[in-house]
Amino acid sequence: MGFFGFLLLGLIAGAIAKLILPGRQAGGWIITLVLGVVGALLGGFIGSAVFGVGLENFFDISTWILAIVGSLIVLVIYGALTGRKGR
Repeated sequence: MGFFGFLLLGLIAGAIAKLILPGRQAGGWIITLVLGVVGALLGGFIGSAVFGVGLENFFDISTWILAIVGSLIVLVIYGALTGRKGR
């Protein structure tokens, strides 16, 4: 998968992960893109280590599932680190 395909995958996976998680998450589209790409990398690493599949094909369902699960993990960690501050 090319660089721009991976960015697109990260952006979409990050947006889907934001929609799946309950509550309001901090950050705009740039943070979503960065966290989505990091999540896709994490999902690809976990998928290759555990299941023997990676992020080779853009239109493969396993690619999307791994990227979304990785993005969910990264968003949960990001939310725990940046948590809402008191008013």
